[in-house]
Amino acid sequence: MSRKWTFHPHDESAITRLSAQLKVTPLVAQVLIARGYTTPETARHFLEPKLSNLHDPTLLPGVNEAAAKLVEAMKSKRRVTIYGDYDVDGVTSTALLWHCLKLTGANVDYYIPCRMEEGYGLNEAALRQLHEEDPSRLVVTVDCGIASVNEAALAKEIGLELIISDHHHIGEELPDASVLVHPRLPGTEYPFGELCGVGVAFKIAWAVCQLLGDGKRASPRMREFLKSAVGLTAIGTVADVVPLVDENRIIVRYGLQSLRENPSPGLQALLKISELSDKPTLSAEDIAFGIAPRINAAGRLGQARLAVEMLTTDNAERAIALAAYVDELNKNRKTVERRITKQAKEMVEANPEWVNHKTLVLAHHDWHPGVIGIVASRVAETFEKPTVMIALKEDGTGAGSARAYAGFDMYAGLESGKDSLLGFGGHQAAAGLQIEATKVDEFRTSLANWAGTNFMPSEEATALRIDAEVHLSEVTRRAVTELQHLGPFGAANPKPRFVSNRVDLAEPPKTMGEGDRHLAIKVRQNTTSLRAVAFGRGEWAEEIAATEGPLSISYAPQINSFRGFERVELQLHDWKGRSESLDKA
Repeated sequence: MSRKWTFHPHDESAITRLSAQLKVTPLVAQVLIARGYTTPETARHFLEPKLSNLHDPTLLPGVNEAAAKLVEAMKSKRRVTIYGDYDVDGVTSTALLWHCLKLTGANVDYYIPCRMEEGYGLNEAALRQLHEEDPSRLVVTVDCGIASVNEAALAKEIGLELIISDHHHIGEELPDASVLVHPRLPGTEYPFGELCGVGVAFKIAWAVCQLLGDGKRASPRMREFLKSAVGLTAIGTVADVVPLVDENRIIVRYGLQSLRENPSPGLQALLKISELSDKPTLSAEDIAFGIAPRINAAGRLGQARLAVEMLTTDNAERAIALAAYVDELNKNRKTVERRITKQAKEMVEANPEWVNHKTLVLAHHDWHPGVIGIVASRVAETFEKPTVMIALKEDGTGAGSARAYAGFDMYAGLESGKDSLLGFGGHQAAAGLQIEATKVDEFRTSLANWAGTNFMPSEEATALRIDAEVHLSEVTRRAVTELQHLGPFGAANPKPRFVSNRVDLAEPPKTMGEGDRHLAIKVRQNTTSLRAVAFGRGEWAEEIAATEGPLSISYAPQINSFRGFERVELQLHDWKGRSESLDKA
């Protein structure tokens, strides 16, 4: 299906005026205007965010009570156990709060459930075990627990004090814990509701540091800790794909600097094995494609505790060994992922009756529960449908990962089919579930029926938002370098995307990478020639080669650094032949 391209109206006088006022290229001014920053004041505020613009942690619902209980536990030498999740957000949350409490002298440890054996979030067996080992301990969750109503009730029943800090979707009933910390807690109004789990943990740590200082300011030692902790917070924020606006953008911007300037032994080892050590500056993409997948692989393959150890150890040799191990796990994860992706696509193609379903529900006994979430995203993009992937287990149940497409509310979809499920939780865009194997067909039909009446994707929902139509000659190194100041880029703040019309192929298209998965082309417009790459779009090579006449291309420009040489390169997002270009451009 050809995607629609939507353009922001071009206002030449506004672009010229803002360009002169800010002393930036017209291209940057045009992108700022397209994204709503139309005055010098709003544009400067966006271009120059400050750490001081972060909201005071005491505004976060529940944080004052949580910090007070943690400080009280520290002073009385009561054991504090951080109960985290096994994804990047949960691992960085656990490591950050552990570092903070350890610096205060607290008696602190952590518990990360095994993805394959225990599943997501709090579980009753773990809570009973923690209580048996030390009935007086205080348990604080990070990045999980807001949906754990039954588990919180058990903790209260057995006398295990529980603080829940989370950012996930809040259900109809809140868990009865000692304290709830959540940016969107009902009846409260925190200024920014889109923090991820580690963002919430950072605010808790900040509040603890304030309490141990003069009540408003942390001690110099703890201020230094908070500055370094922004690096861990940035990793979880990028990996959890929360909107990179407001506080999240500030956290990532300064966190990237912190990772470069003051990494822990574990992060230093991780940067080196990800081949990022020598980069003068880091980007959100470096986290998304270099650091996060390696941490995530540990959790996906049942070794999340080792990832936390890597991020908390002060032993350089141990850190190097653990970084090498998670790197190997990531290579294994890629192999498993490719196999499952192939099986999933074959399954869809073998069941033509699913073509009328607006959703896909796929299940297989040979799928790894830790990898299906990544594959679900790929399948959703390939078939342009919200997708649920279920790894069936020997005990007759299945663990599923769900990914939305084109604005579909995945949480609401799962809720509509909850009678077929053992449990579920997550976000509008991504969720997890448990199901009996015998109920998969019933759930597939139920979800498809609900989507049939509640999911009406429009062209606008899948449209590519274009910041500007430009000539290739405008995509200069200076302009692209200036555009980088609009970052860090990610959800809700994507890389600037442009369209150039009437461009010609300078060379035949080529495929590259393992299995010819990626595309490389060279395009020319008048006297300007540039290389463009499209990742995961190797199939475009034949289509483009067979197209007669000039093309229209949609892309994000970037600076490609290789062996000390820098050049402008285009990340190709979409393309159209001459007839399509006239229809859509």
